[in-house]
Amino acid sequence: MADGMIKIKLIRSPICTPEKHKIIVRSLGLKKMNRIVVRPDTANFRGMVAKIPHLLAIVED
Repeated sequence: MADGMIKIKLIRSPICTPEKHKIIVRSLGLKKMNRIVVRPDTANFRGMVAKIPHLLAIVED
């Protein structure tokens, strides 16, 4: 994995969550359960993950 990148996985469904949580999930590029996206390891993306830790997980290789 390239240095400065994080893998984010959608582990729970955002169906019964507030609209703000759904917007964060979609803005990260996650559409389906158990999908993994690779994003830059910046404060912006870390903040998005920190807002919804019950829905997301950071995958370690």
